[in-house]
Amino acid sequence: MTKVADLASGKGHDDENFPVASFLLRPEARVPVMAFYRFARAADDIADNPALGPQAKLALLAALRDGLSGEGAVEAMALREVMAARRIDPIHAHELLDAFFSDVTKTRCRDWDDLIGYCRLSAMPVGRYVLDVHGESRDLWPASDALCAALQIINHLQDCAKDYRGLGRVYIPLDTGVEPDDLLCDRATTALRAIITALVARTRELLARSKGFSAAIRDRRLAAEVSVIHRLAESLCDRLESRDPLSERVHHGKFEAAWLALGAAIPSLLRRAS
Repeated sequence: MTKVADLASGKGHDDENFPVASFLLRPEARVPVMAFYRFARAADDIADNPALGPQAKLALLAALRDGLSGEGAVEAMALREVMAARRIDPIHAHELLDAFFSDVTKTRCRDWDDLIGYCRLSAMPVGRYVLDVHGESRDLWPASDALCAALQIINHLQDCAKDYRGLGRVYIPLDTGVEPDDLLCDRATTALRAIITALVARTRELLARSKGFSAAIRDRRLAAEVSVIHRLAESLCDRLESRDPLSERVHHGKFEAAWLALGAAIPSLLRRAS
């Protein structure tokens, strides 16, 4: 039987669009955050594997589910130990796993609310977990949810062609009038560019709702990381408005990301120090 580890894509936390357990976090916080990332990466590698059929994917995701509560995939069992040691609610891991089950069985989003519902499972639990790791107030969840949803939608817009060509998925809501086969073109049509621009505008609304998130976080180093993530997200929205994700690079290069991160982290750390 195929094991979860056999499906590893080779992608790691340094390959993500946004920081994952960066050096800004306290070392003792990076360990549980990385355990959650490895769990999420394993689930993502299963759901996105082009060589597996739906039933095989669902069986492997079920093994991850089993590992969260007992015997199952080692990545899930490792996370279970971390959560138990820190008394972190396992609901975040279960909800995230629900999103990957959805990826296997559902390939379209009806409308904006449907997309946000997907983000509620695929992105928001990540932010909530990180806040719980740092002992932050759950009053911060709404701001965190808005930021995490924005990050997820930005990723979907950047990768809209790749998701459709490789996986048959269209996260752009169908009620926008999107024609899925337009995602096969070498360049975005005028209509597709207008749809992406409109979705970026709605994503900016999410970022506006999370604007004060960093300042409300007690942990100074986590606050700095959130400032960095927010700044990168704003920059990617700018790029999605001016660049065609079907024919141009939207992702930041490592130097570009580092420069933006520096510009966001230092003021955040200095504000807290003062």
